[in-house]
Amino acid sequence: MFQWRIYRLSFSGSKLFYTWMSFLTFLTFVGAYCYVRQFSHGLVLTGMSNQVSWGLYIANFTFIVGLAAAAVMLVIPAYVYHNKALHDVVILGELLAIAAIIMCLLFVNVDLGRPDRFWHLLPPFGKFNFPISMLSWDVVVLLGYLVLNVYICGYLLYIHYLGTKPNPLVYIPFVFIAIFWAVSIHTVTAFLYVGLSGRPFWNAAIVAPRFIGSAFTAGPGFMFITFQIIRKLTNYKISDEALRLLRQIITVSLMINLFMVGCEVFKEFYAESAHSSSARYLFFGLHGHHMLVPYIWFAIFIESIAAVIFLVPTLAGKFTFSNVACVLSIIGIWIEKGPGMVVSGFVPTPLGEIVEYFPTLDEALICVGIWSLGMLIYSWLVHLAIPILSGTFRHKPHNNLLITE
Repeated sequence: MFQWRIYRLSFSGSKLFYTWMSFLTFLTFVGAYCYVRQFSHGLVLTGMSNQVSWGLYIANFTFIVGLAAAAVMLVIPAYVYHNKALHDVVILGELLAIAAIIMCLLFVNVDLGRPDRFWHLLPPFGKFNFPISMLSWDVVVLLGYLVLNVYICGYLLYIHYLGTKPNPLVYIPFVFIAIFWAVSIHTVTAFLYVGLSGRPFWNAAIVAPRFIGSAFTAGPGFMFITFQIIRKLTNYKISDEALRLLRQIITVSLMINLFMVGCEVFKEFYAESAHSSSARYLFFGLHGHHMLVPYIWFAIFIESIAAVIFLVPTLAGKFTFSNVACVLSIIGIWIEKGPGMVVSGFVPTPLGEIVEYFPTLDEALICVGIWSLGMLIYSWLVHLAIPILSGTFRHKPHNNLLITE
């Protein structure tokens, strides 16, 4: 039975696998403990306030939505242009999207003061306010994208397990739906910000394309590093050509992201007005308050270093330098798109107050716990997928033995 064999495969692995999964499980329980404390005492345990009501949770949510959407950068070349190199790894990218969406939903949940009321967002149980509420659109696109990727990956992996050829009519239409859906999840996330008219820092048409550009840098950057780890620790072959294509995607997207950041800086400061106060707080400080200034300039600096590495052929041609550039890009985009985008939009308030935000230890550990759970899910999914994709885990009629090598 397929489910039983999958269950057994889940607990079959090397000492390194058990150590890694145990470490992630420990961090997940630490995060869960801190969340129980937050649930008991309320959001007072976080660094958020009435003035800055979105913090590290929503910053991570915004960033991770991009990781989920970035799977489309593998799907389009693999399924639309039939690129063989990326076709071999596209399922690994879609599995990352599954783990990322689960993390997104968890970050939204821990940000709620009353998570027991989350059911109000779920049709047909609560007052969904669709299509008026942008939050209702976000629920639709996130859950829809999760279902699409679970179905596509589940079908293809099961067909590989059976050793038969997949029927294009069964999954290809859903692949094309998922392509448009991937763009929509980050677009709707951007519209959540743009639609808040009381926050002029977010009221810009460039927010959505900037989100997409940064997503197509950080997501493939994460995959670029992950795929090298997978091919080193497993018997699954991932070609250098697939990694080179990913590097090209990262390079172009990073250039676009830096260009749009420059456009936004020009718009804010060339014709500076009272509505530029949040941007001034972020980049230069405001009335003696400058908590985010070193972070945003550090982010731009390391992204620029990454861009130089990717643009110089002798550096980009070496995986060591490319890995460094990917790490720098991911960290820079997390700072710029997370705290840089979210927190600065609340400073100053519509009444002119300046209240700075800094996360508490409980808040940070909850974020670590959610990231650990996401990595735990992704590691487990990859652990199941690799034997199936490599052909070492196959359906054997009249044979219930678990074959993994």
